[in-house]
Formats: sequence, C-alpha cells, structure tokens
Amino acid sequence: MANNIKLLLAEDEAALGQIIKESLETRDFDVILCDNGEKAFEKYKSEMPEILVLDVMMPKKDGFTLAKEIRAIDDTVPIIFLTAKSQTADVVEGFSIGGNDYLKKPFSMEELIVRVHNLISRTKVQKIADILEIGDYTFDFPKQLLQYKSENHIQLTHREAHLLFHLVKNKNSVLDRSLILNKLWGTEDFFTGRSMDVFISKLRKKLSRDEQIQIINVRGFGYKLTV
Repeated sequence: MANNIKLLLAEDEAALGQIIKESLETRDFDVILCDNGEKAFEKYKSEMPEILVLDVMMPKKDGFTLAKEIRAIDDTVPIIFLTAKSQTADVVEGFSIGGNDYLKKPFSMEELIVRVHNLISRTKVQKIADILEIGDYTFDFPKQLLQYKSENHIQLTHREAHLLFHLVKNKNSVLDRSLILNKLWGTEDFFTGRSMDVFISKLRKKLSRDEQIQIINVRGFGYKLTV
C-alpha cells in the first residue's frame, strides 16, 4: 500500500530474516531484505528507506561499518541494531556511531515492532522540527523541498538538501569546508572541493529570490549563510 513504511532489513540468517520480514509486512511495512552489508548499502542508496534494522554480524560488511557509511550521508534515518553480542562495549559502539536502538538476540517480534514504531514516531516529530525558515523561503529538509513564499516547491538533490541544512544550522557562522566535504563526499580532495563549489553556486541561484540571503565564501575556511 502507498502509506506503508519502507524498512530496510539486513540479516544474514535466512530463516530469521524471512520471519522478521513476514511479521513486519503484516503490520503495514514494506520490507527490503538483504543478506549482507554490501547489498544493504546499495539498496539503501536506491530505495531510501524510512528506517533500518541491521544485524551487526554480517558477511562482506558488518552492521557497524554499514551504519558508519550511511551516517556519513544521512544524519536522520533511524537505525536499530540486532545482535547476539551482549558486551557493554558493543552496545556503546553501536550508539556512538549513530544507532538509535539496540536489540539483543533472541528477541520477540512484538518487542521489535514496538521499537520500530517508537522510532518512526520520534522521527516524525523531528521532521516537523526540520522545516526551517530561511528569510522568505521555507526549507523542508526531510522532503528536500525549498519554497519561496507561497510559490511552487523547488526539489533539491540529496547533497543540496544536506549542504543547505548544515549551512542553516550554522547560520551566521562559518561552516568548515573540510568537515562538510568529508561528511557529504567522504573526502576533501581537489575534485570534490570543486564539486562542492558547484553545489554552493546552485544553492545561491535557488535562494536568489530573497536578496537578504547570502552564502559567503570565507577563503581558506568555508562558507557562511547570512540572512
């Protein structure tokens, strides 16, 4: 159904993965099941799920590594880790790299479903808070939409939206160029630096209807959004 929540499940135990998938699908979830971390990362990029349930121990790419790669490009998607590990250090690591919840095996399906729904609810509240005002523009970060006054929405790309989000969150302060290059592009070499300059130019053009808005190049440091 159109209103179903899209969930990415990465679980290498075939039987368990199928049980979780079928249980969630009876609760109005569209489940994308992957049996290793590499497949899960590719599906994440192509499907853009609303929540992730990741097994920690997986072949090719473990759940922690997968979560780190996803967090490098997406600060907001909720992540639940599934694991047989029970050491405190493992739990701490899971949360430190951006996990939102942690469920130890064996677990009941009801508990997983409750935790998934709780995270979805919390994320919806966060999304409301992420509708930002920029001068005469309204910026809906989760939907990647920019609107000037009451005119039609402008659809932003994933990187445009994340770059603008960080500029707005650091409004009137310098956004460190190296930090944002590593966060959004994964590197700060010459070519990605030029790519970021192109994205900044595109954002300036899309925000040009309000003459009070400026994205200033602070040479040697980064960029500053002023309104």
